[in-house]
Amino acid sequence: MEAKTPKDSLTILTDLVLPGDTNYLDNLFGGELLARMDRACSIAARRHSRRIVVTASVNHVAFNKSVPVGSVVTVEAKVSRAFRSSMEIYVDVWIEDRQSGQKTKVNEGIYTFVAVDETGKPVQIPQIVAETALEKERFEGALRRKQLSLVLAGKLKPNEATELKALFN
Repeated sequence: MEAKTPKDSLTILTDLVLPGDTNYLDNLFGGELLARMDRACSIAARRHSRRIVVTASVNHVAFNKSVPVGSVVTVEAKVSRAFRSSMEIYVDVWIEDRQSGQKTKVNEGIYTFVAVDETGKPVQIPQIVAETALEKERFEGALRRKQLSLVLAGKLKPNEATELKALFN
């Protein structure tokens, strides 16, 4: 199975925030933004694995800035690291200024997807070869994030989380 690069899975979704997508403050509902992020991550995971994919977890989401009605929102997702059947997808969310066209990052998240066959059984996927400095940074951190998630879920003993232990030694 040939390794792929993060750009092979790059998914960019651009959409408009309409009044029906907003709360009483006329800002995009957080749940609506999460759904858009999940869709982009799902497409990125599918592009990487070329398999059926399912969301395994939402490991991190940061709502850094509100997204007002009328905004043009761009969601960019790509696989940051692949394991045996799971993959971490990093997603960045931008809004575009109506006047200048300048983009501002308003949100980011880290999702985990698993590739499965038609019966729901996990299947092996290609590995990732990070190219850019940011891709390498995200790739390196992915194993620590995975180990932390497994420790918190009780699926990995803390003393077995070698990448996490290395941070403190």
